[in-house]
Amino acid sequence: MTDTSPTTAELAAAVPGLAPYLRPATLLHPYAAAPEPHASRIGGPALWPEGEAWPHCTAGHLADEYRDVPAADRAIWERIDRAVAERARTTGGAHVLTEEEAAEQHRIMAGAGYLDLVHWRTHRTVPERPAAAVALVPLLHLRAEDAPQLPWPADADRLQVLWCPNDHDDLQGRRYYHGPNVELHWQRAADLVPAAPPTPRRSEENYLPTPCAVRPEQVRDLPDQDELPDELRDAAEEFASRYDLEYHRALSCAEGWKLGGWPSWHSTDLIPVDCGCGARMVHLLTVDSGGAPEVSVGRHGELHVFVCPADLAHPVGLDLQ
Repeated sequence: MTDTSPTTAELAAAVPGLAPYLRPATLLHPYAAAPEPHASRIGGPALWPEGEAWPHCTAGHLADEYRDVPAADRAIWERIDRAVAERARTTGGAHVLTEEEAAEQHRIMAGAGYLDLVHWRTHRTVPERPAAAVALVPLLHLRAEDAPQLPWPADADRLQVLWCPNDHDDLQGRRYYHGPNVELHWQRAADLVPAAPPTPRRSEENYLPTPCAVRPEQVRDLPDQDELPDELRDAAEEFASRYDLEYHRALSCAEGWKLGGWPSWHSTDLIPVDCGCGARMVHLLTVDSGGAPEVSVGRHGELHVFVCPADLAHPVGLDLQ
């Protein structure tokens, strides 16, 4: 069956004022294959400038903390469960807690996020004490020719994205973020040699990518509806409806592992990402969950990496959707 859906270019041509929002982007399309050492890839063999130390993360890592539930509190919890189930059985209604029961369970949980009813212990994540460095792992190796639209420094033809394979606490200051730390390294291929990075002393399995080759595709990307003025958003939705489509689902924010283009705001409203220098940051990379790399970020969603347009050396911005 032939796909008759309009392209983003056709949409921009049909809706006056939308063309300036078109941004070039590269979709990586990762697939299961052993990547070549010097090719663009996800994960895979490490390259690093000879004589330079491998980067480590010293940010605030989060650790698992388990606390046993005292026998008296276990008895209270079990009594509440029986009472709730009995009320639901006799009334044919839902399982509802009284205010007193809810208060008791809140006291027992004491801020924990999960209660294991088999081993009777609570689980929470807390800042690791004492904090210690963790070796970063290669996430993405990119050749300049595969994503020419990125803001490449004049002396760089390789971008290496490394991340710490752990969740972190308060990486973004006042901006809430609970995920892996990310570093960008703009380098020259001529300076890179095979390297053997240290094994991280601790890691989350879902942050250790399966090595994958990629098929870069150049596309033109349009923004999430929240990035558009109301009149342009309405015009774009009206155009999409002619094809039984929705703009924000079918014609904006190309999905998958993406370089450049626009970020999606499908889990939250638009939350602009600003650099510490005051500049509005721009989208550099989307890390997608699932597929051949077998990574999972957020709630099996997307991790967006932003850079400062004034200075690439400024710390990156991070957002989970």
